[in-house]
Amino acid sequence: VRLVESGGGSVQAGGSLRLSCVATGYPYNGYCVGWFRQVPEKEREGVAAIYRDDGSTYYADAVKGRFAISRDAATRTVRLHMNSLKPDDTATYYCAVGFGGGTWSRSANYNLWGQGTQVTVS
Repeated sequence: VRLVESGGGSVQAGGSLRLSCVATGYPYNGYCVGWFRQVPEKEREGVAAIYRDDGSTYYADAVKGRFAISRDAATRTVRLHMNSLKPDDTATYYCAVGFGGGTWSRSANYNLWGQGTQVTVS
């Protein structure tokens, strides 16, 4: 089972980036895919999540109206569209898959994690 993120990079404030997370090797039933971010010496923070069963989405207050999470079932890809980026969005971004339910923004509820991709906003 693997999660592979891509799409990170450096961008000026106000710019946009699109992160992708491709998942392989797990049953495609009843899961939640979340995006988290982390900066050194701080806890991992939930950014957004999407549920497989009904497509419902959730966002952290800090990114509402700027970020959008989407999924492509055919390619098993979940994307995070990030617009109007701010320097405070600078972090390593991780995608994760959870099978057991629970609060979407709690990292302990996720079972699988990608390796992370760096986003730098200047």
